[in-house]
Amino acid sequence: MLTLTLEGTLDAHSRRDLTTASAAEVALGQLDGEFPGYVGPREWWRIACLPDGEPVGFVIPSRNSYNAIIAYIGVVPAHRGHGYIDDILAEGTRILASQDVPRIRAATDVGNIPMAKAFARAGYAVTGRQVDMVWS
Repeated sequence: MLTLTLEGTLDAHSRRDLTTASAAEVALGQLDGEFPGYVGPREWWRIACLPDGEPVGFVIPSRNSYNAIIAYIGVVPAHRGHGYIDDILAEGTRILASQDVPRIRAATDVGNIPMAKAFARAGYAVTGRQVDMVWS
């Protein structure tokens, strides 16, 4: 699923990684490098499917060192633009809210306008901005 969602991604970090590695390599790098830093149980992870069982996307609600977070969320390219992101985000949010946490954090790139709009529709407030600069 992760490899599929990387196709056409608007995530700047993933797009950069895809310039030097295949989608499968980037996905494995995230699974081995990024995801172990999330301390929430894997039982919280969800794959969203259509009634016929076809996968649409997934969400990884978790925790980092500070907060409950939507660690990762994605929709496979064939199902983008149909509003499934709202249901997927709602499920991740529901899982975290059921843990009686004081806040749930999530982040997206400024250029990922569809994801930013999904967070806004779900009631997530913008509480900060971060600028990452890299030099080649």
